[in-house]
Amino acid sequence: MGRYREMQTFVAVAQAGSLAAAARYLEVSPATVMRTIASLEARLHNTLLNRTPRGVTLSPAGEQFIQSCRQILERTELADRSAAGLHARPDGKLTIALPLQMDSEVFTPIILSYLAAYPDVYLAVQASRGAPKLLEDGIDIALAIGQLPHSSEFAASLGMVRPIVCGSPDYLAAWGRPETPEDLKAHRAVVSSSPGYETDWRFLCGHSIRQIKPTPVLTCTTPRAAIRAATLGVGLTRCMSHEVYDELAGGALVPVLEKFTGLSMPAQLIYRHGRRAEARVRSFIDFASPLLRSHPAFMG
Repeated sequence: MGRYREMQTFVAVAQAGSLAAAARYLEVSPATVMRTIASLEARLHNTLLNRTPRGVTLSPAGEQFIQSCRQILERTELADRSAAGLHARPDGKLTIALPLQMDSEVFTPIILSYLAAYPDVYLAVQASRGAPKLLEDGIDIALAIGQLPHSSEFAASLGMVRPIVCGSPDYLAAWGRPETPEDLKAHRAVVSSSPGYETDWRFLCGHSIRQIKPTPVLTCTTPRAAIRAATLGVGLTRCMSHEVYDELAGGALVPVLEKFTGLSMPAQLIYRHGRRAEARVRSFIDFASPLLRSHPAFMG
């Protein structure tokens, strides 16, 4: 097995997070992937991957080695593509994953502008729950909130978002404005039963985390429905700032308890292969990143 193929296999396993997913991507058997990784580790006299029942992670040596591998593979692929003229024009299908409640007001105008600029590309946009798995789920680009779970993915930083509690002006006029998390015990809440939305609301109080279980007067199946109910004065709701930026900007909702609602989290576009990514991937990253960075939804 050549060293180039060993590096390809190693990077594929690191990106996929499992031997089986890497085998599917490389179109070889899992046994071939296992033998290749074993041969590579034996040649280097080092352990590059930590095996667990839930998959594989990079060892400290693997973290260092993958950087060199990616650079070598990227340069080789770049040379091949340049010689073949594959950088000329973005085309084909581009699959993008967005958080479940990414408001269409944020992304749709950017998508329409991109399609106008690159008419040979067609987009498939899908919702993602939690951290998207690019290789395993066949995703080209994903908008991810929070710290990246895998160091093998590339990222274009967009800005920050934060958790927020908010209510309508009419609700706050009738029920008062909470000044501390404990004040929520005297308030009505609108919550979502959607996966990933906790029933307990967490607040940063000094150096400790305070959990408050609000009293829901309405439980909605989606966060969007909960936000809509909050604009109608039903109660307070808790969500992420990018999910309600439009309602906040228009005054339909007002933030409360801002000094308690926790630290901001990074928002980023994640993708694979860096400079050797398909032209349609690179063109979208270059096109969308500056527009998203200047968007108020990511200025949390």
